[in-house]
Amino acid sequence: MTRNEVIAAWNPQADYMNSWQHLGEDEKLEWAMKLEREACEKACEANDPDDGSGYSMACKALAKLIKARGNT
Repeated sequence: MTRNEVIAAWNPQADYMNSWQHLGEDEKLEWAMKLEREACEKACEANDPDDGSGYSMACKALAKLIKARGNT
């Protein structure tokens, strides 16, 4: 994602006092990392043939690991 895409994803869900320019660097970084994790998880799920194969199991495991990284 580009910087502008990250900002564009933040501002619509924030009120004025929490708009991008009012956030600390830690909050900006946390938001950007969250968006990247979600995008990676979706990419894994979108490429999963869901056929029970080893590749499918690896896709599911990878998506689960990516999602879990945000909870540590």
